[in-house]
Amino acid sequence: MEDIRKDLRDKGKALGIKITEGQAEQFQTYMELLLEWNEKMNLTAITQPGEMVEKHFLDSLTLLLACKVKEGAKVIDVGTGAGFPGIPLKILRPDVELTLLDSLNKRLTFLGEVCAALGLESRRVHKRAEEAGLDKAMRESFDLAVARAVAPLNILCEYCLPLVKMKGFFVAMKGPGGEQELQEAEHALEVLGGTDVRVEKIALPEAGERDLIVVQKKRFTPKGYPRHGGTIAKHPL
Repeated sequence: MEDIRKDLRDKGKALGIKITEGQAEQFQTYMELLLEWNEKMNLTAITQPGEMVEKHFLDSLTLLLACKVKEGAKVIDVGTGAGFPGIPLKILRPDVELTLLDSLNKRLTFLGEVCAALGLESRRVHKRAEEAGLDKAMRESFDLAVARAVAPLNILCEYCLPLVKMKGFFVAMKGPGGEQELQEAEHALEVLGGTDVRVEKIALPEAGERDLIVVQKKRFTPKGYPRHGGTIAKHPL
């Protein structure tokens, strides 16, 4: 198995992200588990170790460049899939209280194995995002909700903002073109209480530009949101 540790640390340093030897070792183990499990279930289309360094690991860590994550923050990774960006965030910031949310239990089983192998604590929740947003124990209880490559922003707002507490943050991790999505999501942001918005543009060494849309929640999300999943998709705000 290819050793990605030096490449990861060097490219991280170029971005301004310090990755220790121990953390690089955790990423190496994560990659090996991901490739092993990917043979039995579809977790990622990116299977070249060099590509994985940028397109999964460093891409996830751009979150730390775009948004100040406070000490001990309660973070939820919505539609986490193979664990991005939640697991890379937890490797670099073990102080955060991480919840990994996904609608497919098999993926959460994989993430349980990853966390055990890496010595990371996380809560894994098997629910759809709109179910989590209606759950009284989860609604408006997170300092940060983050989602990467899950849905268009106007739909993503309804999945994520109900989970964010007042003055907390929602970060949508997008490729280039995030500003166009932001224009189309203005109404959704207004309705759901995310009124303070900025776009952070970050260029990865080889994989190109990323747009991270950082939203601070300034009003409570009204009752009635999130709506049913089918309604959100068919009639986005």
